[in-house]
Amino acid sequence: MTTKCSSHKQIIIPIGTNNVKIILSQAKKHVKNINRLLKSIKSEIVADYTWSNNKDIIVTTNKVVVSSDLNIVEKYIKDLNDVDSNNIMNSRLPQSKSYLKILEIPYFVEDTNLPIIPNIIE
Repeated sequence: MTTKCSSHKQIIIPIGTNNVKIILSQAKKHVKNINRLLKSIKSEIVADYTWSNNKDIIVTTNKVVVSSDLNIVEKYIKDLNDVDSNNIMNSRLPQSKSYLKILEIPYFVEDTNLPIIPNIIE
């Protein structure tokens, strides 16, 4: 079973520690400005809030972001006056890996009572 989690509604911007402090000190203003820019391109995305894990700024949105929205947010952050844009790397979406593990196949070899095992599967 897999689920879609809210982490897919985030923009991650790798950024230096000093820049993190500067941006978070005025987080409400930045969210407001990002929303204004997104609205100007008629995007349905709305930035809800920003937070940090000490090396990245994470912008949480109401929907899954497309590349044009990602570029708008990245450009806004890089164009801030107090921020050292040399320490800002390209923004990205969260990446996760999902997999399914087959625990048991409840079938038997045809016309026998022998269970199917990995050795006989081609």
